[in-house]
Amino acid sequence: MSAATHVRCEILRTVRNPRTLGITLGLPLVLFFAVAGANRHAHVDGISFPLYFMGAMAAYGAMFAAVQPGARIALDRSTGWTRQLRITPLRARTYFASKVLTAYLVALTSLVALFLAGTTFGVHMAAARWLEIGGLLLIGLAPLVVIGVALGHLLAPDSLTPAVAGVVVLFALFGGAFGPLFKTGAMLSVVKLLPSYWLVQASRVADGGGGWPAEAWVVIAVWTAATVGLASVAYRRDTGRV
Repeated sequence: MSAATHVRCEILRTVRNPRTLGITLGLPLVLFFAVAGANRHAHVDGISFPLYFMGAMAAYGAMFAAVQPGARIALDRSTGWTRQLRITPLRARTYFASKVLTAYLVALTSLVALFLAGTTFGVHMAAARWLEIGGLLLIGLAPLVVIGVALGHLLAPDSLTPAVAGVVVLFALFGGAFGPLFKTGAMLSVVKLLPSYWLVQASRVADGGGGWPAEAWVVIAVWTAATVGLASVAYRRDTGRV
């Protein structure tokens, strides 16, 4: 199997899974229309609520997309498919690249859907601002994608679903996707150490915030490096059993 064929099969496998698409695309949209519609004239920390919640739900849906490779990896392990692939010329990095690429494609689709939904509640900005917000969100997803890969090698399929859901909900909750939990004090400093906090804050670009501060880039970089190390250990441990 060539690399291109494997990537194409992985993409088709994902888009034909209604459960994945329903959670990643449908749930954030339903929440956005339900909550933003009732608070279209409100403000959160100085920006309009529809703008804040659009960015929050875009981050929420994108995080679900980011960790989805873990579910497919766990399923491949349970069926013996990964063992079969190891005896083919397909490289391990191509296998993982297909998972990451698919996660980003679904995440990008979720972002576009939420951005379009945001315009229906008066969220308007220059094209450069939309691109900047989307770019920051995609960059900030990197550690979540790697966490999904690590969980796929650590957990069985039946335990992975609640684990993935729990990880995303906790990141979203403390990151402020459902509203800021902490506005001052030590706990605010703690949640700023989470990549999900900066994912939600990406929407502030539209308010002239100028993008992420240096602190955000450091947090994303450290989380990415740490999770890559965890995923590498999980992969070596998993393949060493065969």
